[in-house]
Amino acid sequence: MTLRMRSWLFAPGDSEKKMTKAADSAADIALLDLEDSVAPENKPAARELVRDMIASREDKARIWVRVNPLSGGETERDLDAIMSAGPGGIFLPKAEGGHDVATLDAMLSEREAKAGLKPGSTRVAALVTETAAAMFTTGTYDGAPRLVAMSWGAEDLSSELGAQEQRGADGEYSHVYEMARSLCLLGAVKAQVAPIETVQPEFRDLDALRARALKVRRQGFRGMLAIHPAQIEPINSAFTPSEDELAHARAVVQLFADNPGAGTLALDGNMLDRPHLALAQRILAEAGE
Repeated sequence: MTLRMRSWLFAPGDSEKKMTKAADSAADIALLDLEDSVAPENKPAARELVRDMIASREDKARIWVRVNPLSGGETERDLDAIMSAGPGGIFLPKAEGGHDVATLDAMLSEREAKAGLKPGSTRVAALVTETAAAMFTTGTYDGAPRLVAMSWGAEDLSSELGAQEQRGADGEYSHVYEMARSLCLLGAVKAQVAPIETVQPEFRDLDALRARALKVRRQGFRGMLAIHPAQIEPINSAFTPSEDELAHARAVVQLFADNPGAGTLALDGNMLDRPHLALAQRILAEAGE
């Protein structure tokens, strides 16, 4: 089964109500969080709540868990608590290179075997720009086991940098964060996994969210993180090819099929070459065609 990855909705792992709302939403992936949204003293109880939530669901493939970072010593406790329930995937924060995903893979393999789960069935996504060190390793994820997506984040990075602002008066990210976004995009494409845009904290401004989602999709991103259920519809809509896009993509594919061996062809007054064909094929694949 192909898993759609347009929208990823966070929910704190210590709130059964919010986790249920996320799991019941139209989000492609519900991200139950054991990291930043859960206070240290609440993590043991949150692990049990997350495990029980996953176990209660029929749609486990879209119920993922953001665990604590490998550097903190809590990751294995998270996995020991939740893996018996069979989560669809693990979201790894503060990853600092493909070697971190390999480390997580070994942890998952051991626990899949113990739980009787299919080997390699638990997928992985990584947050790859949350530390200064991570910024220098975004191109090292090629062949990382289980990896299907990479995303980026500004909050933890700005904290490490001691920066007091991330965006200017125009609402656009300043240079270092735009660089983080670009490095994530380039690293994900290099690794042949889905690049996923970070969250928009202003969850009530849905028009701004829709505009940003459309913008980053045009740049090459395949989906976006969300922090509120109201953000899901604009994100899903932005990352779903329109009928006009699909019609154009079909026309491009058909044109090249009708002219095998051609390097360049004309369509609607525009010259097309093989990269245009590859983009059209990707758009159709996203729509399941």
